[in-house]
Amino acid sequence: MGANELSTLLWREREMLDLLVFKLEEEHLLLAAGKTKWIPFATKEVEQVLDRLRTSELQRTVESAAVAHEWGLDDGATLRELAEAAPSPAWSEILTSHLEALTAQAHEIARVRDINLQHLRAAQRATKDTLSRLDGTGSADSYTGSRNAGAALIDRRA
Repeated sequence: MGANELSTLLWREREMLDLLVFKLEEEHLLLAAGKTKWIPFATKEVEQVLDRLRTSELQRTVESAAVAHEWGLDDGATLRELAEAAPSPAWSEILTSHLEALTAQAHEIARVRDINLQHLRAAQRATKDTLSRLDGTGSADSYTGSRNAGAALIDRRA
């Protein structure tokens, strides 16, 4: 156990975060294409990646605590604190690189998640509007079915 193992765990976590971005992008493409019937499958895949990430984060926490202890830091030291206290410039650079990459990935995940939420909210509003029109509780500008409407789909004069 030690810094090598921690770095390996951080690489795996970064790969899983890339997979999460990919799965969120898939979800985005499905939403943008209106293929909502596939959203539950995409969401399940996102949840599976998140479960794997939770396990990975736990492993990283344990390994980080061991490295922190080895380097004379508190067991709860952050990745930034580990990078600052690294016994060599090489380890400081490696851990800083991991931290920067993880931070960038977190921002990308938040960006794609926010876009997906906007699409989902728009789809929810459209569904509510459609349902309200079907049950007759639609807004004043919705079709009322009045025979006095300007255009008719069926000519009933015959």
